[in-house]
Amino acid sequence: MDDALEVKNIEKVTNHDVKAVEYFLKKKCQSHPEIAKVLEFFHFACTSEDINNLAHALMLKESMNKVIFPVMDELITAICNMAEDNASIPMLSRTHGQPASPTTLGKEMAVFAARLSEQRQEISQVKIKGKFAGAVGNYNAHIVAYPGIDWPLIAKEFVESLGLCFNPYVTQIEPHDYMARLFHAIMRFNTILIDFDRDIWGYISLAYFKQITKAGEIGSSTMPHKVNPIDFENSEGNLGKANGGLSHLSEKLPISRWQRDLTDSTVLRNMGEGLGHSLLAYKSALQGIGKLKVNESRLSEDLNQSWEVLAEPIQTVMRRYGVPEPYEKLKELTRGRAVTKESIREFIEGLALPKETKSYLLELTPHTYVGAAIELGKSVNVTMNLINGVRAL
Repeated sequence: MDDALEVKNIEKVTNHDVKAVEYFLKKKCQSHPEIAKVLEFFHFACTSEDINNLAHALMLKESMNKVIFPVMDELITAICNMAEDNASIPMLSRTHGQPASPTTLGKEMAVFAARLSEQRQEISQVKIKGKFAGAVGNYNAHIVAYPGIDWPLIAKEFVESLGLCFNPYVTQIEPHDYMARLFHAIMRFNTILIDFDRDIWGYISLAYFKQITKAGEIGSSTMPHKVNPIDFENSEGNLGKANGGLSHLSEKLPISRWQRDLTDSTVLRNMGEGLGHSLLAYKSALQGIGKLKVNESRLSEDLNQSWEVLAEPIQTVMRRYGVPEPYEKLKELTRGRAVTKESIREFIEGLALPKETKSYLLELTPHTYVGAAIELGKSVNVTMNLINGVRAL
């Protein structure tokens, strides 16, 4: 801390942060006999951005690998577990907010697990880059001072020794294109999680999920009965804030006038804000998931009241056997009318279909008409293993 304060005191005079660090290091090393002989090789042929771009790259890499990725993976695993645990629980789906073909709760969670995992993989494929090429990217001063040295090779070996990818084509700055790609990929992950948060919020509203309460917690200052989905709301809010900041970083950072202007410098100082709000959002969503309890009776109740969803399989089988106007017949039966188990059975009994086919249709219920949803929910981990590859930057 004392060293940091000393650097800041030097900066008050220089009004230049990197130069302040250089002066501090020179002062610190004056008493070292060997280093004292070569003090002027501190910051030799460097521009400030040679230092800063590598520092930013290393900070990004470490923060992603050690902080962001572990929480992303924990979140994806939690949603995967939701998919597998609830793969066989039937649920009425909704398109345009209206009852649609049944699915299972687990399969719908599997959709989010797969989507998030794919974006997580794309994030890990971004190459974190660095440069060390001097004032405008040409090694001008380097070559004048030591013309016999292969400076591009030296720079490449140095940058790669830090665990970064070397960018040979730069100006005074590393162009930040990789940052735009990284932040855009994180934004896509965040956008999918917003979709998840809103869907879970809706399922809680429908009473498909109950929330496990904690003694002493209060949902509303005036309505004692309230148990609000605050974790998913907090997650959604933080994701919106994160994406706003990451969007500006992605749009701004690749643009720099001619060989460099300073507009990127102040913007880069806000990287932590976008990542920080993302991290808060992931942790809030995880906390919310931990409080969820499936309300199977409520799920079953909605299915029992939605026999009209069997219009789809019935008219599709009618098409197979050449029954004329199947869609229109089912539309007349179901649209704007109360459809019951009895009315569906009566309709099937009156169809000119093979006995075995008719029996199969009569056995269908909104609970069993789920297609491949159960298998999709159960096999999500297999799918995830196909998606996943390299998992670190």
